[in-house]
Amino acid sequence: MHPRIEDYALIGDEQTAALVGMDGSVDWLCLPRFDSAACFARLLGDEENGHWRIAPKGAEGPCTRRAYRPDSLVLDTEWETEEGAVRVTDLMPQRDRAPDLVRVVEGLRGRVTVHSELRLRFDYGSVVPWMRRSDGHRVAVAGPDAVWLRSEPAVRTWGQDFATHSEFTVGPGESVAFVLTWHPSHHPRPPLVDPREALRVSVEDWQAWAARCRYDGPHRDAVVRSLITLKALTYRPTGGIVAAPTTSLPEEPGGVRNWDYRYCWLRDSTLTLNALLAAGYQEEAKDWRDWLLRAVAGDPADLQIMYGLAGERRLPEFELPWLAGHAGSVPVRIGNEAVNQLQLDVYGEVMDSLSLARGAGLSDKPHAWAVQCALMEWLAGNWREPDEGLWEVRGGRRQFVHSKVMVWVAADRAVRTLEEFPDLSGDLEGWRALRDEVHREVCEKGFDRERNTFTQSYGSLELDASLLLIPRAGFLPADDPRVIGTIEAIAAELGHRGLVRRYSTDGRTVDGLPGDEGTFLACSFWLADALHMAGRTKEARELFERLVGLANDVGLLPEEYDPATGRHLGNFPQAFSHIGLVNTALVLFGDERAG
Repeated sequence: MHPRIEDYALIGDEQTAALVGMDGSVDWLCLPRFDSAACFARLLGDEENGHWRIAPKGAEGPCTRRAYRPDSLVLDTEWETEEGAVRVTDLMPQRDRAPDLVRVVEGLRGRVTVHSELRLRFDYGSVVPWMRRSDGHRVAVAGPDAVWLRSEPAVRTWGQDFATHSEFTVGPGESVAFVLTWHPSHHPRPPLVDPREALRVSVEDWQAWAARCRYDGPHRDAVVRSLITLKALTYRPTGGIVAAPTTSLPEEPGGVRNWDYRYCWLRDSTLTLNALLAAGYQEEAKDWRDWLLRAVAGDPADLQIMYGLAGERRLPEFELPWLAGHAGSVPVRIGNEAVNQLQLDVYGEVMDSLSLARGAGLSDKPHAWAVQCALMEWLAGNWREPDEGLWEVRGGRRQFVHSKVMVWVAADRAVRTLEEFPDLSGDLEGWRALRDEVHREVCEKGFDRERNTFTQSYGSLELDASLLLIPRAGFLPADDPRVIGTIEAIAAELGHRGLVRRYSTDGRTVDGLPGDEGTFLACSFWLADALHMAGRTKEARELFERLVGLANDVGLLPEEYDPATGRHLGNFPQAFSHIGLVNTALVLFGDERAG
């Protein structure tokens, strides 16, 4: 049986990440970056597409228990067998030059025979490398990729069926370490890491980082785990944060809603900055702000909704026909065609993020305000255009209400910045007039008076969960009757067993796609925020408790959740969901007990 999405745990080195199943198998790993081709792709295919399993010999099912070391990204997986007990510890130490995957096997009780099966398949499971011995190690090479496997000299290792097998026995106090190291095949082998020292240092470094968290309210463990996950999804060299480390995990099992999320979205920027700043992570917030400024530099008309890890603009979308897809969900997509869409809301996100950063005292960049002025100049002439909206619909452009609200946010933040920082210059009166005009139009054309709710787009009967952000954005106060009506309408029409869908996929879908999807966790956190702001704090906290409980056994959240089956859906773990958890905890409890 193929592992479920919720069966996976995350390890990483802040440049890439691996997913480890409950059966002890590493089923997804892209090297050397998040967006590189995978050398383990069982996640989207089968064992022949690459994986690395270490488990007691003969063990077929999941482990007995697993957990992260407290406040770290170091994973312990344990098995109880008739012969005894054994632990596998998985980590990716922060790299010096090359990425390393370290796996340490320890005997806990009795004497347990352990089997390792390493099946490397470069280029998303399609290329079988040439494996040879060198310097007492094994090295696999194919095209641009080279991977070294290092284990203890006493471990018996052999090749079989285009895989590398190892077998050994451990007792109490005994341990065996494996290190898998990637490098470009035309380079010499990088320096070897000490696996046990790497383990010690990794735990210490993660725990020291987690200790900086200022939040000390309820569910602190979940908040810290979310922040660690965000840190793990950060591409350290540039400060960019990927939406998820995976591609094509389905929003509907067996369906076509499978997308590549290994890129950095501008829509996440304000909420990410808010979470990092409020939790006490100024350095990470500054790195994200700096990435944002570099990515959006250039002609404002060319502003994209997402970029690569270093700000790359070309993310062409194509399909991998040799992969069967997770749970038979095809196509498997690489790249993301939505990069070419017009989404007016990202102008508001960028303006809001840079305003938040400036207000929080992050050291200002000399060109930041010039970039913002250029964005505003373009927006003033183009804000009336229809767009694809923040959900990247593929069913044609519309006058999305959330997009127009974010145009208002852009103008509002520009006005506030000039009012707060009189040394800056800009079109204050023009931006005030723009702000007022957009507000009038949204309230006139984007509001259904009969149902007392804002709608997904001008003249539409459909609703959209993004409208829950209206009070948070400051467009209207949370106690405005129109906001109250919108909250109630969304809870009623988009609610599903207490959680929230993004929009309706029932017959009149705007996204141009067949099939359905699950409830969207970030939107469910937004409902909790809106309920609290509207004075319904008890309901908000009950919803938050439920959402925290949807994390898997090691505290990770997906993009979507199916309340009917209890299954995780979509790419995993999802930054947007963990950002939602942190921000909602801060909204609900931060004022009470923040440090």
